[in-house]
Amino acid sequence: MTSGIIDGSSALAVEPLAPVWTRDEADSASGDLLEMPGISALAGAANVIMQLSLPAVGYGVAESKVDSGNLFKRPVKRARTTLAYLAVAVNGTPADRKAYRKAVGHSHSQVKSTDASPVKYNAFDPTLQLWVAACLYKGWEDMQYLYGDPEAVTEEAYQQGALMGTTLQMPRDMWPATRADFQVYWDTTVAGLEIDDTIRDLLLSISKFEFLPRPLSLVIGGYGLFVTTGFLPSEFRDKMGLEWSDRDQQVFDVHNRIARAVATRLPQPLRAFPFNTYLWDVRRRIKAGKPLT
Repeated sequence: MTSGIIDGSSALAVEPLAPVWTRDEADSASGDLLEMPGISALAGAANVIMQLSLPAVGYGVAESKVDSGNLFKRPVKRARTTLAYLAVAVNGTPADRKAYRKAVGHSHSQVKSTDASPVKYNAFDPTLQLWVAACLYKGWEDMQYLYGDPEAVTEEAYQQGALMGTTLQMPRDMWPATRADFQVYWDTTVAGLEIDDTIRDLLLSISKFEFLPRPLSLVIGGYGLFVTTGFLPSEFRDKMGLEWSDRDQQVFDVHNRIARAVATRLPQPLRAFPFNTYLWDVRRRIKAGKPLT
């Protein structure tokens, strides 16, 4: 079994040419070009699967002893902390980012491999954070093409995408220097991914929304598997062994046209939901001295 840390770092085939930022510069950087349609939360499970496909990230989650962040034990809280992180990284103030990084860091400090772990991992490893940030950014791009504005996918927006990693411990100069460099990093990493049975079972369970109460997951699990499979890039479907036909794609396209038509007609606050609500909640929690994660 290969080491997840090796898998995560060996994919950095491009030379880091991006600027070096201090922590204060990272916290103060703008994410104004990264508007996220609220409906993009539909693809959340697919993005989590992409992240966990890297063995070190997958086993870090599978073996984590941090029950407060366990999707299957605290699904509502896990969804809140994940979506709130995105909202803070993109639209938060420097104070928001500092507070959230500290809170996430406390949880991540407990996520380390043991001698019995199949792969080595440490949640503070910046190469793993780079991969998670890359998945989040790739998800943002995909959602612009489906539900947002394809013209928003620009080099300038890509540069702001680094916030999805620098809001944790990832150094700014680790973010591939250009969008073209990012594509090299992405293609190289995805080509080298291997999903074993342990992680595949975990990811399939996420696809079927089995983290929700059983009666609910039984009702919507089929829909969950369908839309999650649809949102996944084809390479991940293949690695997961998920079938996807031309007919499936046609139905998925209709699903997305309807979803887009509804979302674009909503008032702005509803179009931005739930990300605007989670950002408000983070600030409320900071002011009240309540835990963020």
